Amino acid sequence: MKKIAVIALILAMLGGGAFAYFNFNGEAVASIPDGKEAKASGHDNANLSFVELDPLILPIVDKSGVSQVVSMVIALEVHDAESAALVERLAPKLKDAYIQDLYGVLNYKAALQGGVIQVGEVKKRLNAISIAVLGEDVVTDVLLQVVSQRPV
Repeated sequence: MKKIAVIALILAMLGGGAFAYFNFNGEAVASIPDGKEAKASGHDNANLSFVELDPLILPIVDKSGVSQVVSMVIALEVHDAESAALVERLAPKLKDAYIQDLYGVLNYKAALQGGVIQVGEVKKRLNAISIAVLGEDVVTDVLLQVVSQRPV
């Protein structure tokens, strides 16, 4: 009787393992049909280009001095190679605008909550600055590649 119970337990475990394997290791089913993703997002992914800017390093200054240092790596999603060339040519002006805006916002704690950067707020501001500097139809999106905070 004991042997039958052990064999039944082993078979149940093997069956459970096989069930889990076939259920969880199958192909992923996309929620958006093929070809619909580009239309849903508003841009054609085949022509997109990305321009990665040099890292931005910003101090956060409070009453007692520099409290932390924020580093960001930003990439800009643009429509085509011509827009990418424009972004690369105007990168110094764009970085200057980013630094001026973010330095003030981060130091006044408008984009910080509990000492943590609110990346959604920062991304909105970077998008608005990019449109102001480069024009309406150049940048599709601002992508934050790395955001790092270090206390001093």
